[in-house]
Amino acid sequence: MAFEKINFVAARASVALEARAALTARYGNVPSDQAGVIVALGGDGFMLSVLHDHQPLGIPVYGMNRGTVGFLMNAYAEADLPQRLAQAELAELHPLRMLATTDIGDEREALAINEVSLLRAGPQAAKLRIIVDGRERLAELVCDGALVSTAAGSTAYNYSAHGPILPIGAEVLALTAVAAFRPRRWRGALLPSGAQVRIEALEAGKRPVLAAADSLEVRNVVAVDIASDPSITHRILFDPDHGLEERLIREQFV
Repeated sequence: MAFEKINFVAARASVALEARAALTARYGNVPSDQAGVIVALGGDGFMLSVLHDHQPLGIPVYGMNRGTVGFLMNAYAEADLPQRLAQAELAELHPLRMLATTDIGDEREALAINEVSLLRAGPQAAKLRIIVDGRERLAELVCDGALVSTAAGSTAYNYSAHGPILPIGAEVLALTAVAAFRPRRWRGALLPSGAQVRIEALEAGKRPVLAAADSLEVRNVVAVDIASDPSITHRILFDPDHGLEERLIREQFV
């Protein structure tokens, strides 16, 4: 792939802004709607924001790490950027779509590239009911929360909650409990990528919960419906031999 027109975007951190200034001076900087590629300078959180904000353009995003976490990012270097872009490998990701319903009947829809989670928002543990494809699978899960993760997000919050790492292209989602208290031995589940997951908050008035789609939060939630949305594709570029599939495999042998 050859990209002659580049749009550089940066997180607010000074190190990211300085990198954008240096790269712009060297390669120029065109508006995103005129670019063939977006180069994002920051960490994984910023990368997710860029993917969400620029998804309607349909152009790929190449990240360079100028933040704390960089699983979705490539190493930063000012030299030879056109060559790196030309040799980059493309990963295509489909997000999750969340529909959250609050205790007053409001509905909030959002997309998540990493995960959708339902988390306790008070001092008491949450009580959750889990339904998959219209069938109750867990009548009551007492926990700090539960999440549904994509393969791309499986090394993020899902992994911290002791969920499995999912290979890209595996066509599965991870359903993972966060600090499960009862059933104490429940370790979560692997679901087909086309599964429709509904998580309901039991005793929501006494045990309030919030829903989060990546970084977007909805409070006072009573139910969340989650499903993969194959109609939307996020395109990410990685340096050769450092693509997302390789990183996911390598992470399991650290």
